[in-house]
Amino acid sequence: MDDNNRLPDPPLQPTQPMDQDFQPFKQEAPGKAPSPASTAPLPPQKRRRFWRVALLIALLVAGGLAWRRHQQTASTTDTSQTASQTGATSKRGDRASQQPVGVATVEPRDINIIVNALGTVTPLASVTVVSQISGQLQEVGFTEGQNVKKGDFLAQIDPRPYEALKAQYEGQLAHDQGLLEQARANDIRYKTLLKQNSIARQTAEDQAYVVKQYEGTVRVDQALIDAQALNIGYARIVSPVDGRVGLRLVDPGNYIQASSSTGIAVITQTHPISVIFSVPEDALNKIAPRFHAGDRLVAYAYDRANVKQLAQGVVTTLDNQVDVTTGMVKLRAQFDNADESLFPNQFVNIRLLVDTLQKVLAAPTAGVQHGAPGDYAYVIDADDKASVRVVKLGPTDGDMVAISSGLVAGDRVVIDGADRLREGASVRVVTTNKPSPDAKAKAEQSGEKSENAAH
Repeated sequence: MDDNNRLPDPPLQPTQPMDQDFQPFKQEAPGKAPSPASTAPLPPQKRRRFWRVALLIALLVAGGLAWRRHQQTASTTDTSQTASQTGATSKRGDRASQQPVGVATVEPRDINIIVNALGTVTPLASVTVVSQISGQLQEVGFTEGQNVKKGDFLAQIDPRPYEALKAQYEGQLAHDQGLLEQARANDIRYKTLLKQNSIARQTAEDQAYVVKQYEGTVRVDQALIDAQALNIGYARIVSPVDGRVGLRLVDPGNYIQASSSTGIAVITQTHPISVIFSVPEDALNKIAPRFHAGDRLVAYAYDRANVKQLAQGVVTTLDNQVDVTTGMVKLRAQFDNADESLFPNQFVNIRLLVDTLQKVLAAPTAGVQHGAPGDYAYVIDADDKASVRVVKLGPTDGDMVAISSGLVAGDRVVIDGADRLREGASVRVVTTNKPSPDAKAKAEQSGEKSENAAH
């Protein structure tokens, strides 16, 4: 339908009275001035509502500005913190990239040439005490494990049967001595009669032979008496050597046979004591010249774990031949063993000091690596950079090894962490093993003592 033909809407009829202050807007005709009602000032209630809204808007704008300024400040702080953290992380990363290592300083020192061997503690004397006569064991005069001296009383055998035999032989001796005296008197008489031609020469000569027969009989009787006296002495058994008594093998009251293999007890000499050990025949060219020259070869006995030193002794005997089955030669070293730290038949490790190299360049064995280049070590320079040095090794003394070539005094070699290094790697030294002046002085004194002991 066309708008021109459309009927006008009926005017609205208010259902309730309007507020007197409310004035409906009227559309003014174009070109006409506004009516006085449209330019009238707002009432007080609407002005208050307007200022409240304006205040609320101002508060919201101020809060927004404050929030925006706070966000800008926080962003600036986060940026600076992030930058500082990035720098710290970079520094930590650079430090973490350095390999931590432990080093030791190469310095001159004394190196002992040691020959290692396995040995058995062997007593110089081990005696099984047996009875030399048969009889009943009356008394035991020792305690098991007791240390005894030579001549100390050990046991008593019943001597009465031998005392009776001795008395019998003494009676026989008296009888034969009487016959001998009679024969001697007759011999004197016959010689006088022979001079007077009152007796035949044969009778006088026979009497002289009778005298000799009785003299022989008397000697036999005396020997029988001496034998029984000796048996009576054997009835009292004493220690033949100084040593320690073992467990008792026979109890009192038993009848003992002469020279029984069981014996009464075993006495072992514990101090001094010896150790018999074997060394390879290749070591003879170092040992034999010094031994035959009369030099003092010091031997150190260590426990089975080769950790604790038990005793110190001197080589006393070098065997006269090499065992063809093992290619080893035996030596005997004697130890004072006053504290009885060495026990008979105990297995020990022997370190034989053959010679001492004075003031040679040495490095810890932990700093020497073995690989394709041969024997080598990682050396740390002044810039904490690792470099590989091929070395030539000499004798080893404990945890130190002599360096023939490849290193110089003062070089720092890596002893811990070398398995993760490479040529030119940057390292961070965390531990340094360098002897103090006191330690070096003690080492020198120890070397001098070893040299004096060796000579």
